[in-house]
Amino acid sequence: MKSDKIRNLTDVELKNQEGELADQLFKLKFQMNMGQTESLKKVRGLRKDIARVKTIQGERSRAAAAEKK
Repeated sequence: MKSDKIRNLTDVELKNQEGELADQLFKLKFQMNMGQTESLKKVRGLRKDIARVKTIQGERSRAAAAEKK
């Protein structure tokens, strides 16, 4: 998922997106431990997507804090 696409989401959608990505990552890690899949590339992609979502959430919270000052 591109960061431009993530930036167009609302705060609620970002929170939901983060939860969905975390669930997908958990399932993939579980499958890898069970030996059902070897998709390390998908795991890396999901981790990067989660990081992008958290980065944009952090940017928004810092911007909101700066506006309050």
